[in-house]
Amino acid sequence: MSPRGIFVTGTDTGVGKTVVACGLVRALRQDGHRVGIMKPVASGSFHTADGLRNADALALMEAAGVAGPTAYGDVNPYCFELPISPHIAAKADNIEVDIGLIQHRFGRLAANVDWMVVEGAGGWLAPVNDRETMADLAGALSLPVLIVVGLKLGCLNHAQLTQLAVRARGVPLAGWVASAIDPQMSHLQANLESLERLLGEPPLAVVPHLPDGGSRLELASLARALASLGDKLMKRLE
Repeated sequence: MSPRGIFVTGTDTGVGKTVVACGLVRALRQDGHRVGIMKPVASGSFHTADGLRNADALALMEAAGVAGPTAYGDVNPYCFELPISPHIAAKADNIEVDIGLIQHRFGRLAANVDWMVVEGAGGWLAPVNDRETMADLAGALSLPVLIVVGLKLGCLNHAQLTQLAVRARGVPLAGWVASAIDPQMSHLQANLESLERLLGEPPLAVVPHLPDGGSRLELASLARALASLGDKLMKRLE
């Protein structure tokens, strides 16, 4: 039996995809599920004794309780140093991202788990090579999509465009999560209400802004929101 899975995309880079993906992984594990994770393509990495490492991929591994250099290669098969679009970073390293290789690693990880949580890079149409985008990758992995909407000026447009693009690919849409990335955003509640109306459904969770790692109250609020997200996604994907 194939595991359930979700592909976490965003309305842009830096909107909180990793926070949401890690929270979902922890919530599923707390419910007793075996969870596999992937960050197939990542740019903006640092050197270690074991090679390049990306902070988002490492955060996913920590959330999933996974460790080791061999495991890292499966979780993040394409890791680039430069903090730029992955397809440009790959060219700088004379590498071409192969979605077929990612599918193979995904299948290997998925063989022994109940759930797979895969985090994209950038937004839905971020290129991975000269021909394919994150949308092609999500389609190749046959995963429903969860959209993380970064709450900032322009989010109403970005969220609708992302939703339309996901639907245009014929990929199942699991829902959306609101992420309060701009602490100075004016009329936050009004924007949330507009997003609910424009996207046709309420958010599965609202992630609070977490300055400097977040206060205890904010971290508790985040944990509650993402625990609920796991329950809601399980019901939707049954």
